Amino acid sequence: MPDTQPAEQLTRIEAAVFRRLLQHLDSRKDVQNIDLMNLAGFCRNCLSKWYMAAAEEEGLAVDYDAARERVYGMPYEQWKQRYQGEATTPSNGPPLNATNRSRPVSCRAGDPAGS
Repeated sequence: MPDTQPAEQLTRIEAAVFRRLLQHLDSRKDVQNIDLMNLAGFCRNCLSKWYMAAAEEEGLAVDYDAARERVYGMPYEQWKQRYQGEATTPSNGPPLNATNRSRPVSCRAGDPAGS
């Protein structure tokens, strides 16, 4: 998409996409974070860390628990008790990620790729 839209309009579109992503993840509580990480290279915790980093860039201090609550739609511990289940793994070893079939990945705040 060419950058012909005004910056404010692009920001509104991107914000709407983020909200839709959170709604989608909320509707798919059956999809575990490890499964997201293994298949897509990011998870709900990555989104929480990216949210914190973006807030910091805007001069707003948001702690990890508050960022997680925004992404999970409730306090993380509550979500974990209600919805976290067993992760799926290959029968012959640890979970694999989509880009490196040898080991799982972890998310890091400040790394937009989430690897």
